[in-house]
Amino acid sequence: MAMYGLGGKVAVITGAGRRKGLGEAMARRLAAEGCNIVLSDIGTAKGPHFDAGNIGSAAEMDAIAGEINDAGGEAVALACDVRDEDDVAGLIGEAAARFGRLDVMVNNAGVGYLMSPILETDAATWDTVLQVNLRGVFFGIKHAAKQMISQGGGGRIISIASQAAKRGFPDLAAYVSSKHALVGLTRTAALEFGPHGITVKAICPNHVTTALGASQNAFRADKLGITLDELMARRRQRNPLGREGYTTDIAATCAFLVSDEAQYITGQNLDVSGGEEMH
Repeated sequence: MAMYGLGGKVAVITGAGRRKGLGEAMARRLAAEGCNIVLSDIGTAKGPHFDAGNIGSAAEMDAIAGEINDAGGEAVALACDVRDEDDVAGLIGEAAARFGRLDVMVNNAGVGYLMSPILETDAATWDTVLQVNLRGVFFGIKHAAKQMISQGGGGRIISIASQAAKRGFPDLAAYVSSKHALVGLTRTAALEFGPHGITVKAICPNHVTTALGASQNAFRADKLGITLDELMARRRQRNPLGREGYTTDIAATCAFLVSDEAQYITGQNLDVSGGEEMH
């Protein structure tokens, strides 16, 4: 059931081409709220850091969009490599051409599966993570804001950060750095675009076992020499609400933050972590 009156709004969501991912969950929730959805992912494997097991394929994207349409929504799937500014500009332009405008931009594409100690992290790995998690978000914010300003009427920009935007984690130097930087980017963009009626916010989830989260689980359990069940029990024990995050938690937060109910919230990097992070 729609809660926030988003009927007719147009939303672009990057990193939305994988089953059980945050992007898929947000696409389905915003579609249920009445948004027209442009979901995007890289689409094809590109080199060792973007193999078939770590991307949203064109076929998977099309299937998700098709299911949203079958459920009565309106969705299209477009491939986009967020590291390429022309690709991102083209994605925004195509969304506006198809639906007439852009109201919501969700920067969700991210790399969190490249994990290693600092002393073992090479420059190519560092660059890959920063290119997607920070450079890609910068392009998304920039070109979404350009479109929103040109059409008038304001807009909503949401970026998916992490609890890693608030604290350090071993073996994740590039990821943690990219997410900390996203906090500053969000605050600066909010200052610049507020006069245009555009709010800019970030969501900082705790661990969610998506496909990406599952690879993090396997890595961390192996590193600690414990089973996956033991790892997940530890995660639950340190959380005041006693559970890990769900994709639906993030999707619900996104729906609220892009609604008029949250029109006076901007520049915030909101913890959605069951109380694991409180700052």
